[in-house]
Amino acid sequence: MKRFFLTLFAVACAAASSGQSLDECRRLAREHYPAIRQYDLIAQTEQYNLSNAARAWIPQVALSGQATYQSATPTYPEAFKAILQANGIEMAGIHRDQYKVSIDVSQHIWDGGKSRADKAIAKAEAEEQRSRVDVSLYDLQSRVDNLYFGILLLDERKAQTEVLIELLASNLARLQTYYKNGVAMQADVDAVEAELLAARQTLGQVESSRMSYRRMLEIFIGQPLTADKLERPAMQQLQSRTLARPELALFEAQESILTAQRKAINVSLMPRFSAFAQVYYGYPGLDMFKSMVSSDWSFNAIAGVRVSWNIGAFYTKRNNLQKLNTAEKQIAVQRDVFLFNTQMQTTQDDGEIARLRQVITDDSRIVELRRRVRMAAESQLKNGVIDATDLLRKISDETAAALARSIHEIELMQSIYRLKTTLNQ
Repeated sequence: MKRFFLTLFAVACAAASSGQSLDECRRLAREHYPAIRQYDLIAQTEQYNLSNAARAWIPQVALSGQATYQSATPTYPEAFKAILQANGIEMAGIHRDQYKVSIDVSQHIWDGGKSRADKAIAKAEAEEQRSRVDVSLYDLQSRVDNLYFGILLLDERKAQTEVLIELLASNLARLQTYYKNGVAMQADVDAVEAELLAARQTLGQVESSRMSYRRMLEIFIGQPLTADKLERPAMQQLQSRTLARPELALFEAQESILTAQRKAINVSLMPRFSAFAQVYYGYPGLDMFKSMVSSDWSFNAIAGVRVSWNIGAFYTKRNNLQKLNTAEKQIAVQRDVFLFNTQMQTTQDDGEIARLRQVITDDSRIVELRRRVRMAAESQLKNGVIDATDLLRKISDETAAALARSIHEIELMQSIYRLKTTLNQ
């Protein structure tokens, strides 16, 4: 039971100290990237536009006032005025200075479908903007992948360089012993020591580059990396060859905008009906005879139904539709270019994956053979058959072979994930 708890504790510690995975870095980068905030802004703008389109059906109220002076006003004929004066009736006529304070109310009865077309355009534009953000965030994934696999490559180079340093240090100690015993020469010791110093310099350069890559990845994900080494992604297989890129959704959204705009053009040709009412207080009133007798202000009201038809929309309909047709063809060309480039990329990735699989099958055998040659060279150096230069060459060959195998394995993973990213799987 004690052993069981110790094992469980060790597993828990290992899980807690494990580094971020590639999927986790992708998620963190997406959540931390400033463009993610555009989704909320786009949703708010869409709601404002839809609300404005819906409010077209709310009665429109306008308050206005005016004061005018006219050069002439309606008057009675002189003969009729003389008759009125003979009967003791004084008709001053309409004054030239006139005043009005009014409230106008109008209500759409049928707008020809304009508000519905405005809503469709607002929704299509919001979807197109969201698709653009999707494309931007999807491009972010490739940038995170490049940094992640770049760090993995530098980790392998660092590990192999440390192995090389350990091997050189071991052989240097052995050669120094041989030199003290008169078996090796000082030149052999100096050659191995020089290689050891060069390897340590290489390790410093690799660690500097690795630290820079890690800092850039930390900026993307918005938090420090929790472990010294990142997790290697699993060797995944493609489930299908279906292309599901966000760019395709963007092209569809752009076409939806054109469809909505085409409907709006057709709607603009329709007549519109509305009811209206006006209430005003001023002089003169609607009763002109009363206003001729008295200059007092009065309340007045008018109500009715109005029809309007913009015939000028017929003049530009053809050109506007042709512009939309041209824009639709441009979108089709952009889609074809995207599909062509994607096909070229997938073909290149397929070839690279096949090449790396073939290379990796030989790498393990090469590393094993190089290790045998190096161990034999160490024995030959001990017996004085070869010198330190030959041994260093064998050590370099083994280190290069082991590093090449690790690099090819990471490059294969990167190529597979790049292909999956290209297909959005």
